[in-house]
Amino acid sequence: MTMKSTHDSPILVTGAAGDLGAIGRNLTAMLLAKGHKVRALVRREDERAEGLRQLGAEVVQGDLTDLSSMHRAIEGVARIYFGMSVSEAYLEATVNTAAVARHHGVEAFVNMSQMTVTQMSITETTDSPQHKLHWLAEQALAWSGLPVVTVRPTVFLESFFLRLAAAGVRDSDELLLPLGNGKTSPISAVDVAHAVAVILDDPASHIGQVYNLTGFESADLNHYARAFSEALGRTIRYRDVPLSAWVDTLRKFGVPMHLVNHVAVMAELHAQGRYDRMTDDLFKLTGKMPTSMYDFVKLHAAQFTQSQVAA
Repeated sequence: MTMKSTHDSPILVTGAAGDLGAIGRNLTAMLLAKGHKVRALVRREDERAEGLRQLGAEVVQGDLTDLSSMHRAIEGVARIYFGMSVSEAYLEATVNTAAVARHHGVEAFVNMSQMTVTQMSITETTDSPQHKLHWLAEQALAWSGLPVVTVRPTVFLESFFLRLAAAGVRDSDELLLPLGNGKTSPISAVDVAHAVAVILDDPASHIGQVYNLTGFESADLNHYARAFSEALGRTIRYRDVPLSAWVDTLRKFGVPMHLVNHVAVMAELHAQGRYDRMTDDLFKLTGKMPTSMYDFVKLHAAQFTQSQVAA
């Protein structure tokens, strides 16, 4: 079954101006390439917003928690991708967007959640306030009556293995992360964007579904250090750093406490083996295997290499 909407109705993509590891920016480009009109919601007018215009997107400035902003963003669209970075305002933003989406009668609402929600319930939670916000947001969307598709990726390659690990690999040939000996199956945000693009292209058969997305394999950090070594052509070793010291470093760099608390809990759950999980949902959606750690490091080799970054 194909939904009544044609490519004449724009698809709203929130978080479209995100940078590293941003699903929204990649998704915008993919949908445009499929011939869809895209309305890209951005928080501010800057060079990233202009870049979206150059891709061919209609750019709307606004705030996910602001009622007027979301009416401007949603009026006239048929399908919505809702994604937001880690934030104390996440639940408010979800409910505000959902309320306006319901008012305007959208035909598909793709919600970007987190895979840890799979392990949560009315009696089970985690110590991360963000995890709880995601779980509550899923409950609210289920009550809303909206045509929701839920996407729950595991940890992103771009976050722990690039943003948080590049400096250690580049400067000391070490993968410095507080993940213990637990296994993990990180996924690329580009792969997740590809899955969402498939859903939004023709969402009818996906309404009401939950997709749990994992990466190429589930392995421990010593295994991934060997993948780094092979990809970079030099020996990279994993060092399990104390969580407290790692958290202190994040604080010194000015990372917001809500985000610090979230990634600290993620690290603890990794050490407990809670990220040792695999599904084939990505392959079922896209027909493609997830990006491997080796291929990911190869792609971003310059950021792991001292001379190239300095240049």
